[in-house]
Amino acid sequence: MESGFWLSFSSLGLNQLPFDPANNNEPLQFGSASGPLVTEGLIENGGESSKKRKRTNAPSADNSRTLNVDSTAMTLPMSDPTAWATAMNNLGMAPLGIAGQPILPDFDPALGMMTGIPPITPMMPGLGIVPPPIPPDMPVVKEIIHCKSCTLFPPNPNLPPPATRERPPGCKTVFVGGLPENGTEQIIVEVFEQCGEIIAIRKSKKNFCHIRFAEEYMVDKALYLSGYRIRLGSSTDKKDTGRLHVDFAQARDDLYEWECKQRMLAREERHRRRMEEERLRPPSPPPVVHYSDHECSIVAEKLKDDSKFSEAVQTLLTWIERGEVNRRSANNFYSMIQSANSHVRRLVNEKAAHEKDMEEAKEKFKQALSGILIQFEQIVAVYHSASKQKAWDHFTKAQRKNISVWCKQAEEIRNIHNDELMGIRREEEMEMSDDEIEETTERKETEESALVSQAEALKEENDSLRWQLDAYRNEVELLKQEQGKAHREDDPNKEQQLKLLQQALQGMQQHLLKVQEEYKRKEAELEKIKDDKLQVEKMLENLKEKESCASRLCTSSQDSDYPLEKTLNSCPVKSEREALLVGIISTFLHVHPFGASIEYICSYLHRLDNKICTSDVECLMSRLQHTFKQEMTGVGASLEKRWKFCGFEGLKLT
Repeated sequence: MESGFWLSFSSLGLNQLPFDPANNNEPLQFGSASGPLVTEGLIENGGESSKKRKRTNAPSADNSRTLNVDSTAMTLPMSDPTAWATAMNNLGMAPLGIAGQPILPDFDPALGMMTGIPPITPMMPGLGIVPPPIPPDMPVVKEIIHCKSCTLFPPNPNLPPPATRERPPGCKTVFVGGLPENGTEQIIVEVFEQCGEIIAIRKSKKNFCHIRFAEEYMVDKALYLSGYRIRLGSSTDKKDTGRLHVDFAQARDDLYEWECKQRMLAREERHRRRMEEERLRPPSPPPVVHYSDHECSIVAEKLKDDSKFSEAVQTLLTWIERGEVNRRSANNFYSMIQSANSHVRRLVNEKAAHEKDMEEAKEKFKQALSGILIQFEQIVAVYHSASKQKAWDHFTKAQRKNISVWCKQAEEIRNIHNDELMGIRREEEMEMSDDEIEETTERKETEESALVSQAEALKEENDSLRWQLDAYRNEVELLKQEQGKAHREDDPNKEQQLKLLQQALQGMQQHLLKVQEEYKRKEAELEKIKDDKLQVEKMLENLKEKESCASRLCTSSQDSDYPLEKTLNSCPVKSEREALLVGIISTFLHVHPFGASIEYICSYLHRLDNKICTSDVECLMSRLQHTFKQEMTGVGASLEKRWKFCGFEGLKLT
């Protein structure tokens, strides 16, 4: 604070110092233009002998750059704050109010400068209008500022900082209030031009003005002057003094420039993001070359190569879509299209090879699954044989429990694999039947579609001819109207043109009649083919009925040939449902050559239909003695009934 105050008297004016402070031992002088202002004596230094400095001020005609003090010499103790406060009150200045601290720091005559102050350099921040940054815990100490026409005295540092409004965005304009009544625009420029370049000043008659700076940071410098007391010259008149109040001001130009700047920053950000996205975006495919004879030969060679076929086809497609095909290049394009068509056979062969590989893989999987199923059957047979009494009695209780658990697990896994194998076989049978049905339907559809396409083509041709005929009629009507308007009946060209049009019209009518006759003939053929199709379907149904009747006659003849068997087994299969059950059970037992229990068979049937009863199934199987037979396996507690399929042996017996 002391160093700042000393600098305010020595260097914060607008004039440069006439001496080097670091090497000067002479007393400091102020306001040399208005007479000698001498400070004599030395300040107390430590515990040494006290010395006093005298200050004299000579009167001057120009009082704008000197303090208004008596012309007589005044002696003030430099380390006495009370004397300085009294002097400042006499000058109309607010006292600094720092008790117990000397206003000026100790001066060492041997060094020729004040102790505690670094050497003054042009780069020191204290020489500007804004002092260097002060730590936040220390109070801001402002200094006296001397201008040509006025002097600015700092406010009391103990007072709170002046209040300011919220800073508008992009603020470059300040409000300055508390100006002296006699203040002019030149004085305002003199005070505030040290903060930065001033663009415009708008002064009011009521002691305030608005100042617009070139940059935003200059507003902060101007706010530093808020609270200063301004005095014009050396006058103490009320009209020549005032207390400055600097605050942010809201201006439309500032807001517009700020919005423009924000939009510019947003554009730069969007551009940066776009560049980043383009940098991260995967590279685009190379452009397709333009058509030429040389490029055509290259693409034709690539079309013959299987590895480069895809690239060449894409190039060919692009050329055709661009419209490169013309009368001169048609042969080249036809040869390339022919080369592309030659790959169809290769693709079909590849598809067939892949399908063959898939069928082989399916067959291998089915064989492996069958082998696994056989091994499961063998393992289950081992468990069942171990469960027989002659071996079961020799195992301990824990061993028997483990064998039972293992047997149950093996049977469950075997059943799962068996179901999977049965599902594969069922799918194969369904695919075969679907293929047969699709072949027959495809034949019929192709025949019908060919006839329908012919009929549609004839219909389209008929429509186009009708439209052409209407167009010719309209032209004839227009020519007649023009001829009537022009009244040129004797014009041979018109008559000749009219005759030509009439001849063309007659030709079109004849052609239209021919097309209509052909269309009717094709429709009659289509109706005839549909009738033939219905007759063939009826004949097919009759043949099916005759075949069913013949099968019934065969069964009745067989029944008459074997009356004893009919009496013994009177209709073993009573319904179609029982016939389906016989077929499913036969298929199931054919996969299980070692037989299966009635519970196992019924568990399989329950997956197909939950309404099947075990007793009905057993009764049906017992009626068909030549198809199923029952065997007893096991001894003692492991005695079990198993059903086996014996249809092949029963066929020989019957």
